[in-house]
Amino acid sequence: MWDVDDTLFDFSGSDRRALSRHFHAEGLPASVALVERWQQVTEVAYGRLAAGELTYEECQRQRVNGFLGRTLDDVEADAWLRRYTALFERAWTAFPDVPATLVALPYRHGILSNSSTAHQERRLTVLGLRHHFEVLLCADRLARAKPDPSAFLAGCEALGLPPKAVAYVGDQLDTDAMAARDAGLVGIWLDRARSAATATSRSAVSVPVGVHRIPGLADLPRLLATLR
Repeated sequence: MWDVDDTLFDFSGSDRRALSRHFHAEGLPASVALVERWQQVTEVAYGRLAAGELTYEECQRQRVNGFLGRTLDDVEADAWLRRYTALFERAWTAFPDVPATLVALPYRHGILSNSSTAHQERRLTVLGLRHHFEVLLCADRLARAKPDPSAFLAGCEALGLPPKAVAYVGDQLDTDAMAARDAGLVGIWLDRARSAATATSRSAVSVPVGVHRIPGLADLPRLLATLR
């Protein structure tokens, strides 16, 4: 089973490209500080979504209001976000190692995401990846989200497999890999953020017991073969 954003889909890179264009169109400086501010309010909003404190729509409006530092009415916030979303969608890309990896792996594939079903259905379809996944589960329809163990167990149930027979691959150490491990799955941390670091730096990273770390998907087939 797979996470989507910043695992299969280059969410952060697509976001940065779209933000640069959106800020220019909105009369805002395309500064590093503003990009970081957007990323910070996004992280907080999605954290509240995962905790069940916000609906998906409320989460998106909180991103806008938190970034702008003022409260827009729902119509204005939705319109602001639609203008950004149009640019974001035009910037969508999958990571280069994703298509070949999905074709090469002799396993069944499923998705477990904290985003919405409609968004991930569309995203994976546009990226040409949707046909690889027989299961797509998202927090909006599950009514629970990672790192809740029941979210991972729902994914295993949808695949008809016991947790020990399922590996979960995600870019977040805690929400993805450790949470999957704690739910009884094989937790795999796709640590793309360190893939450009030196070998010395990578070897110094502390990886929790029971979690498997890979810097890129080229390492995944060998790891899965070893675990099997």
